[in-house]
Amino acid sequence: MNKNPNSVYLTNARYVGTENRESLYDLCIPDNSNGELIIFVHGFMGFKDWGAWHLVQDFFTNKGYAFCKFNLSHNGGTVENGIDFPDELSFGKNTYSFEVEDLVSLTKKISSHFEKVPQIHLIGHSRGGATALLSARTIGAKTLSLWASISSIAARFPSNEELKKWEEEGIRYIQNSRTQQKLPQNFSLYTDYIKNKEKLDLEKASKTLTISVSIFHGEQDNSVDPSEGALLASWVNTDLNLIKNTDHVFGAKHPWLESELPQKLEELCIKTLAFLLKS
Repeated sequence: MNKNPNSVYLTNARYVGTENRESLYDLCIPDNSNGELIIFVHGFMGFKDWGAWHLVQDFFTNKGYAFCKFNLSHNGGTVENGIDFPDELSFGKNTYSFEVEDLVSLTKKISSHFEKVPQIHLIGHSRGGATALLSARTIGAKTLSLWASISSIAARFPSNEELKKWEEEGIRYIQNSRTQQKLPQNFSLYTDYIKNKEKLDLEKASKTLTISVSIFHGEQDNSVDPSEGALLASWVNTDLNLIKNTDHVFGAKHPWLESELPQKLEELCIKTLAFLLKS
């Protein structure tokens, strides 16, 4: 069978993100494309090839959706190594504003692969949920799906003496349990938030959305409490969809060596698909 001439299968293609920094993206426009595009935004210390995200892509492309997953430009990866975090300097410089700018830039880049402008559906996981939420209006998304998303940027910062120490030293370090690196975070992460507090207010952004939003959260999420999902749901006037008996990554892990989705992640994909089909 001949492939549709408009189908696209890209792996580790490059886009230019914040500060003219190159990063990687994957894009699949299937033969049976329905003219709609899902853009998936990874979370903190995440990357496009983490765990079972490739199987999430397969799930949706098999249903006719184009699917793009990408690395944020300052996630610590490079175009040569997008999985580990060899560029600690760029990781340390990252800000929430950078991530929003990355998503907007990526959307413009991949639009050239479509004959007609596709309807865009955003899926954001964890901190990536905040990036997707803050970008949704700018890129003209049709829907927004938040998977285990944070509800507050401010709550991610230290306070009192710990905040003061961070300011004085200009840098702090956080442990990456996968690579065992102590990754730097410059104080500019905090000052960028203070400078752009109105633009980065997730409650305010939520309440100005006029598109369909779905909120999903693992019932046993120990990284981002389900109460944050409940807050987000209240702001957009929708229900919180709890996935029972599962964690922050819906039963996945890195690396994911199985050929099938974890049961709970598959359940999440099925429920997200149902949301997309009725939106």
